[in-house]
Amino acid sequence: MQHEITTSAALLDEKGNLREPGYAKRLLPIYRRAACFITLGKVIASVSIIYRRADIKAPAARIKEWDYYLVANDHFAVALTIADNGYMGLDSVSFLQFDEGWQMTRSPMRAFPMGRTGLPETSAAGDTASSGKRHALVFRHVPGGRELTFRMEDFLNRDTIEGHLLLTQEPEESMVICTPFDKPGHFYYNQKINCMRAAGTVRIGAQTYNFDPADSFGVLDWGRGVWTYHNTWYWGSASGQVDGVPFGWNIGYGFGDTSAASENMLFYGGRAHKLGQVTFHIPMAGKREDYLAPWRFTSDDGRFEMDFAPILDRAACTDVKLIKSDQHQVFGRFTGTALLDDGTPVRVKDFLGFAEKVENKW
Repeated sequence: MQHEITTSAALLDEKGNLREPGYAKRLLPIYRRAACFITLGKVIASVSIIYRRADIKAPAARIKEWDYYLVANDHFAVALTIADNGYMGLDSVSFLQFDEGWQMTRSPMRAFPMGRTGLPETSAAGDTASSGKRHALVFRHVPGGRELTFRMEDFLNRDTIEGHLLLTQEPEESMVICTPFDKPGHFYYNQKINCMRAAGTVRIGAQTYNFDPADSFGVLDWGRGVWTYHNTWYWGSASGQVDGVPFGWNIGYGFGDTSAASENMLFYGGRAHKLGQVTFHIPMAGKREDYLAPWRFTSDDGRFEMDFAPILDRAACTDVKLIKSDQHQVFGRFTGTALLDDGTPVRVKDFLGFAEKVENKW
């Protein structure tokens, strides 16, 4: 079942549960930690906030909010995160060098932000900023796009990383999902925006990396919700172009009960094309996943069939008894065929993207 949300509605009911699980292709949201409301479709001149933070039937520490940006071309990428996960905040910068096969990630943490990070109430407006003694990240909306600036000292071999990036040509449609968990008051509300053109510069010490909008693209993962303690998710994403047309996808599962809708979509020329269920076939070496061996992806509707050749595994594992995060974000190249809604095939070869498996106890 793939239920599309097409009308404006309150996100949550009086018990703190999702009113209408499903997906949408457009988002004009008002999301508030004190109130949650979404509008999907046309802008409504007057919107009443009918949901308040007091309606959340879960402790404040269970609220998870993040803005994650990935900007990449065929040779290198930078990933930026500002997260407020209730009892723990995270500011993260990653740089990935695909030609040389290395990556570096630094992720300073903050204790018990409990919403004080002030992440925006909508992905469509508002600034996101967080800083510490030796780092700062700022995500701004500017005329014509999104501006990302960041700086982190002692990033690689004691060198500072800093950058200024501009994302433009945001597509008309994107992936929006409203997913419940199997526990009252728990939900995941998410938007993924693929295929934004990217321009700008990243410097690590004396080395400069330039992103050209002709071949560089950005993706935003905008997440808000109340999560269960233990979960495992699979997520994959790619943004690029085929014969000069922006093309990409968002695939994944494990973000709650997806019986109403999956978050699997293709994006072609600014339009979204809904897929059914997609399965990640991660190779095994004995009883463990072999993340750097070739993967396969298949779909129940036959519209997404891909081989995946890994380049590098951005792996991180934190295990402090009650809190655990085991992450494998694998970057590589996809080769295969995807079918648009009208059956038109889009074939890719060595198309850069990533796929990940993440287990959290948080």
